[in-house]
Amino acid sequence: MSENGPGPKPGENETITGTPSELEQQIQMRRERLAATIDELSGRAHPKAIAQQGAALVSARVQSVTHTPEGELRTERLAAVAGAFVVLAGVLIFSRSRG
Repeated sequence: MSENGPGPKPGENETITGTPSELEQQIQMRRERLAATIDELSGRAHPKAIAQQGAALVSARVQSVTHTPEGELRTERLAAVAGAFVVLAGVLIFSRSRG
């Protein structure tokens, strides 16, 4: 298999050798790694976790658009959006009153 493709990673498909206590220890370590991997994958695939990640990305994007890197509010951008909203509302009101 390729290094980036599915399948065992280098060293994972090797034969386990040693004393019975060493074998038990190696098996336990592999079980723990497998359990951690399964927990990570199930966390990534959980719809609530996916939604939270998406919300965090949107929140970070809004924060970067509305605030400077120093944390100050970008009033010029907010004023432009508010102005565009007022113009749009005015056009809609005007078109409904005429039509």
